[in-house]
Amino acid sequence: MAPTLATAFSRRWWMAVTAVIENLLFSAVLLGWGSLLIMLKSEGFYSYMCEGPKNSSGLNLSDASTSALSDPEENLEMNGWPICKDQDEMLNLAFTVGSFLLSAITLPMGIVMDKYGPRKLRLLGSACFGFSCLLIAYAANDPNNLSILIFFALALNGFGGMCMTFTSLTLPNMFGDLRSTFIALMIGSYASSAVTFPGIKVIYDLGATFIIILLVWASCACLVFFNCFVNWPLEPFPGPEDMDYTVKIKFSWLGFDHKITGKQFYRQVTTVGRRLSVGHSMKQQQQPTDLASQEANKLCLSTVDLEEKSKGKEETQSFMKSIFSPIFLLSLITMCVTQLRLIFYMGAMNTILESLSDGDLNTVSVYTSIFGVLQLLCLITSPVIGYVMDWKLKDCQEDGAKREPGQPRPPDKHIQKIMNATRAFVFTNLLLVGFGVSCIVQNLPLQILSFILHTIVRGFIHSAVGGLYAAVYPSSQFGSLTGMQSLISALFALLQQPLFMAMVGPLEGDPLWVNVGLLVLSMLGFCLPLYLTCHSRHLQRLRDERDEDPKIYAKISDGSKREAFV
Repeated sequence: MAPTLATAFSRRWWMAVTAVIENLLFSAVLLGWGSLLIMLKSEGFYSYMCEGPKNSSGLNLSDASTSALSDPEENLEMNGWPICKDQDEMLNLAFTVGSFLLSAITLPMGIVMDKYGPRKLRLLGSACFGFSCLLIAYAANDPNNLSILIFFALALNGFGGMCMTFTSLTLPNMFGDLRSTFIALMIGSYASSAVTFPGIKVIYDLGATFIIILLVWASCACLVFFNCFVNWPLEPFPGPEDMDYTVKIKFSWLGFDHKITGKQFYRQVTTVGRRLSVGHSMKQQQQPTDLASQEANKLCLSTVDLEEKSKGKEETQSFMKSIFSPIFLLSLITMCVTQLRLIFYMGAMNTILESLSDGDLNTVSVYTSIFGVLQLLCLITSPVIGYVMDWKLKDCQEDGAKREPGQPRPPDKHIQKIMNATRAFVFTNLLLVGFGVSCIVQNLPLQILSFILHTIVRGFIHSAVGGLYAAVYPSSQFGSLTGMQSLISALFALLQQPLFMAMVGPLEGDPLWVNVGLLVLSMLGFCLPLYLTCHSRHLQRLRDERDEDPKIYAKISDGSKREAFV
């Protein structure tokens, strides 16, 4: 049986710690594809495609002799299995299917999560991930006949990993003013999961069998399933502005037909009061039906009655307004530009390193290993940007809260969130520009600095955007907005392929002009913090004007009725 929200709140620290560990081991592990590719080739997946010397591949150095590399006519082998270019193409096609699901599935997944909550999606994701491990292990028993299963396994792996990532992004709602910090921590663990397959390859190289490793990994996925089944509630996690988890009351004597909590109760009581005092007589004329004759009501108002009629229309309008808001559109531009910049570097990194090292493959291998180890920086540095997003929120005043006369006015929490997001995006974009400059400089040791900046920016930009959406938009729209942003930016990042073709073709392997163009394009990322600065100043002016004349505040409701609060 699923726990209640109150029970989940009492276990939030356990859930947060386990979510970080689960993200590291089960989310975007396909980003460490290079290590998995070596293990699959060592186990003979699609090795039957390697029949002649014309297909022999000199691109892989593992377990291949130097003499074999010097003679292109001699077949290469890895762990007793032949390897070739056709095999590489087929396995990379399987990887494309799995990695595409990491981005393409985000939008429908976000919509499902917003509607049904994270519990069911996380259970499904952990089950799919465990089943993908079992499929690979089963195919490894007879790779000559079962290699096709790798397509289904990697598809399930990508889907299950994204389910784990997306559902963990709703968990920070239970941490109040530290929400952005925990969102950054979840995103950092997701980005750092690229080191999982390299770590597994180390175990594989030490002598552990591939099938045993996968079976142990599948059993760990079962533990994730059990942890979610015991600790994750059935309901979605409301944002801290929507619910107070520490207060739980049942008002059966008021006639509410279900349990409500915290601030939600005060919102419902306010609505009841307005209906009774303002519109009761009008509604009696329009709807003469006696309330006592209605099913399951005895002269009492239901919270369903209060919310159901206007809920659909308001939420639809609110979501469409969020989609076309300047903040969301500018965040799309920022994410698209940043994703293209980062993904192009990842795809062209080996070519760039070969150009800087005069074709020394051993040097390229060393620098590639350094880049893989540095992916852990995402987990270490991402909470920094989350801390920036949560700066001074505890000292702020809730919107509409009253203060005692004579006391200094504290900052408004909503305005403070926008100002914090502005600082986060300025800092991230400055690092992105620094990364672009380091890429332009043709110096091999300097590429280590490029690796560090690339890793930090990759964690920062996702954390900053996630924190901005959590701060500005309703928590019920977080998954849908994040999914749409991820899908659009992933489609835009497909431009890295023609850029790569231009680099290896007309530019003859020289990435200079491509890097210069991407550096200029990166300047568009400053549009979002510039707008956020203007927007926060506008909100501050409105707040100042309201505080100067606090006697009467008029609110227009439904465009026709005016309600005055004195």
